Amino acid sequence: MTTAPAPVAPAAPAGAPPAGAPLADACAELAARLTARLAAHTTGAVPAVRVRALGVRDELTVHGSAIDGTSADTVEVRVYGHHAVVGPFAPGGGPGCGRCLARRWQSVRSRALREALETGSGTRPAGRPPYATDFGVDGLAALVAAHRDRPGAGADRRFPYAFLADLETLRVTRFSFVPDAECPRCGDRPADTAEAARIVLPPAPKPAPEVFRARDADDYDIPFEAFVNPAAGMLGPSVVPDLISASTSSTVGSFLLRSGDYLRECFWGGHTPRYRSSERVGLLEGLERFAGMRPRGKRTAVTASFRELAAEHEVLDPRACGLYSDDFHRAEPGVRPFDPDRPIPWVWAWSLRDEHPLLVPEILAYYHAPGGLANRFVQESSNGCASGGSLAEAVYFGLMEVVERDAFLLAWYGRAPLPEIDASGSRSQQTRAMIDRLAMYGYRARFFDTRVTFPIPVVTAVAERIDGGLGRLCFGAGAGLDPEAALAAGLCEIATDAVNLRRRTARDEPRLRALAADFDRVQVLHDHPLMYGLPDLAAHADFLLRGDRPLVPLHALAATGAGAVPPADDLAADVATCVGAVTKAGFDVIVIDQTMPEQRALGFHTAGVIVPGLLPIDFGWRRQRARHLPRTRTALREAGLRDRDLTADDLNEAPHPFP
Repeated sequence: MTTAPAPVAPAAPAGAPPAGAPLADACAELAARLTARLAAHTTGAVPAVRVRALGVRDELTVHGSAIDGTSADTVEVRVYGHHAVVGPFAPGGGPGCGRCLARRWQSVRSRALREALETGSGTRPAGRPPYATDFGVDGLAALVAAHRDRPGAGADRRFPYAFLADLETLRVTRFSFVPDAECPRCGDRPADTAEAARIVLPPAPKPAPEVFRARDADDYDIPFEAFVNPAAGMLGPSVVPDLISASTSSTVGSFLLRSGDYLRECFWGGHTPRYRSSERVGLLEGLERFAGMRPRGKRTAVTASFRELAAEHEVLDPRACGLYSDDFHRAEPGVRPFDPDRPIPWVWAWSLRDEHPLLVPEILAYYHAPGGLANRFVQESSNGCASGGSLAEAVYFGLMEVVERDAFLLAWYGRAPLPEIDASGSRSQQTRAMIDRLAMYGYRARFFDTRVTFPIPVVTAVAERIDGGLGRLCFGAGAGLDPEAALAAGLCEIATDAVNLRRRTARDEPRLRALAADFDRVQVLHDHPLMYGLPDLAAHADFLLRGDRPLVPLHALAATGAGAVPPADDLAADVATCVGAVTKAGFDVIVIDQTMPEQRALGFHTAGVIVPGLLPIDFGWRRQRARHLPRTRTALREAGLRDRDLTADDLNEAPHPFP
């Protein structure tokens, strides 16, 4: 004879309807009916059942005593609309509790629901849920009983999992989800400390000198479905193949992240010749975005003014990284300028030049840190944020981004007539094929040697529409110790974007022409590259594309230039070489280990690299710090590319076209 325990009453969460309201009554009734049906399906002790409603409170801000607790032998059921989520179940007793599941569920909901829960007046039930029919209740009971008999059958034991049941059709889907490191119930984030900021790069042998990643993305055992699924995907509900792309097998996904009142959609994707590879590369990019937007691997512990901290600690002065002009702040009074006496959050970082920790403003280390737009005296981008299978990989690629964008901006705003590269001698069959494919679609791929200050190959790539029509110019760039890799990185960007540019330009032509007539209207990232789909804007790139200059062989980029060195057999040695080149020119290289627990469990790392004094890349014409920094005027002369410092009249008067 089985004994049925009394059903566990639903929690009374903050913001939920009061006891006796239709939704609370429905949850209590469903728990009682499930318990009764389980007695018919179970031969042993009947498990306790707890039913809660989703979508009635902000799960991302529940803390302290409001956190729901259940015993290990209680089955949790969460209902929303005509769906029921049964679980979670954690194989081997690992992390991943019901609070994690609820947080992940909310993070993947629609913008409208999230705004209502997180910044609005909440949600209200329209009446009693009509989906708890005998058919649905019996199906749920059978599901719980079947799982009790065969727990974890076929599940990926690295991650907790749950079941999504459609109460209209009884279709059941099992999904894995990623435990939330920020979960107030089971998350474990250490405090950010000076000691933990130390960066040590152990030897990292490479498969070959010209290979800078120990493994391809396809070689990692990545449980893709745990990170991307419509029930509780950490990186969003789905990934979509870009079937319109004619040059690469691209994929794209997105997730929503809140900072203050602003709920931002963050896109990620991969651009490779195969959709499966693009999914894996995109997933790594999505994790990189997730890690670099705000501190998730550590708890920020320092809030103080610059003047206070500078008296006792080594501190990065944000003025060394560039600030907005006075004109910008007059036009945008809601954005407060930097004030050395105003307390702001700081994070610990590590100077690779001086080998000691220092404090860095959080908004320079993480480009979507909490606190709202008004407190962000600059808006950083993902520049310098990179991931890899080791910390050395992450630091290397982060530093290459910083060097690449600095060189690109110096060339663009300084209108430097760069040497053009002859790519016909590329050793890569894939590179040659991609150039031919662009030509088939009416684009000439051109490449330029963009080295300025450092002996590190930097390549600017341009796809130029041969007939001069809409979709006129598309830009990209790459940097790395191997010129082939640097050129391939820039080519991948233009090959992905150029073939769609004419269609996007035609669709958005009236708005783009308004931008071209008034650069103050250029405000967001996508405005910059899309503008140069207009044929009229090509005149601003004449300094680069027009002129009879001899072609430079691609292999010469590695062999020429003061202090040029070949790549080594070990990536840690390559990092040391690049850091040495940058510090020799008078700059520091600062690293923040941004790795999240969710990444570390898979063997991935993310690093944010800052080189104070190099040009920061901004999006929005009024936000261009690069135009006002001394380096923009002096760097070309110091590199021997100009015979004098630049004046304001020498600078390119058009926004950069960097994608």
